[in-house]
This record gives sequence, C-alpha cells and structure tokens, in this order.
Amino acid sequence: MKHFLRVLTQFLVFLYCKCLWRGLKFVIRKVTGRCELQRICYNNKPGARRTLKIGTQNIDSVHPDAVEKTIDDIMALKKINLDTNPQLAISLQASLFQIVGYRNLVLEVEKLRREPYDCENPKHEEMLMQLWKALRPESALTGRISKQWCEIGFQGSDPKTDFRGMGLLGLHNLLYFAEHDKATALQVLHDSLQPKHRSDSPHLTIQCNINSNNINSQGINYKNQRTLN
Repeated sequence: MKHFLRVLTQFLVFLYCKCLWRGLKFVIRKVTGRCELQRICYNNKPGARRTLKIGTQNIDSVHPDAVEKTIDDIMALKKINLDTNPQLAISLQASLFQIVGYRNLVLEVEKLRREPYDCENPKHEEMLMQLWKALRPESALTGRISKQWCEIGFQGSDPKTDFRGMGLLGLHNLLYFAEHDKATALQVLHDSLQPKHRSDSPHLTIQCNINSNNINSQGINYKNQRTLN
C-alpha cells in the first residue's frame, strides 16, 4: 500500500510539473498579459531574490560578452515589445550581469583554492612575509624556516604545510583578515596564546579550516542567496 501511494504521489507530481503547471502558466499569461520573466522582474525588487528566480528560467549560462544579445533573443522568443517594456530589459541586464559576476567569482575562488603554495614563487613568499609583519610588526623573522611561525598560529616551522587544504586561498584569507581588521586579528592571536584557550590545532590552521567549511557548506554559487548578497 505504501509503495502504491509513493508511486501515485510521484505520478501526480510528474503530471503537475509537465502538464498542469505549464497550463497554469499559460492561463496566467493570458490573464495578466505577462510572461513569467515579466512577472518576476516586475513583482520583485532588484537584488538576490529576483536574480535567483530569473536563474531558474534556464538563462543562467549566458556568456559575459553576450548579455545584450541574450536579452534580445529572450525578447524575441517571448514576443515582448521592447518599446512598451523597457524596464524588463534593464532588469534582465542587471540580473544577468550579477549571475555572470558571481559565476566568475566561483571560478576565481576555486582557482585560488586549487593553486598550491609555492615557496619558489616570490609573490607567494611576499604575501607570507606580509602576514608575519601584520601579526608581528615589532619582531624580526630570523629565517624562512623558523619556529617563530608557531607564534602567529602555524603548526610548524614551515607555514606552507598549513595551506595544503585551502591552497593559496587560505593565505589570501589570512592576510586579508590581518590587514583589514588588524585589531581583531591581533586580539584573536593574543587570546589563542593564552593557556585557557590553547587547543591541539593552532589558530591559523583553524581559520583555514573554518573558511574551507564555510565554502563547502554554503555553496559558493549564484544559486545561494547569501552568496549573492
């Protein structure tokens, strides 16, 4: 009996998605004189919510250089008069550029995460030295390989081993935090060195793990409203 009800439910859902929903959209368009894209653009304020709904209309794979052409094709396909619906083109353009922008962000974040820290790369080494200066401005580093790195929260004498999980993205995150919210970064470092706050994992390693978990759990993509906001 349960199996029958499950199959019946699946059939009704399929019927609704394939037939009833399309028929309902047809009726709504005839009554309102607007297609679904028009209703989305006119009934939702600019921002993530509207962009998410537009993204469900199978127009999220647009190329960055083809946004204008895509809009023209949509207007022609939907038989929408641009002269009488100028706001629709403006709303579509804003949302499509937002989708394109965050899709590029996803690619850039993943590229940084896949790029390993290279101690032979001068730019990588320079960023690491900047991190040291930001967290230990009054202390000189005695050498590239040094136990001093443990003073700012690395696991051992060579920080590159702590970037295996997050790649260069981990270093970017740590340096950004240290430079743009220096007071908080120094306070976190100070608290992590206190006996009552000590843990098995140094705090910079924990920060990298937290960043990695955030990316994995939230899903850095345009279909996530928190990402778009």
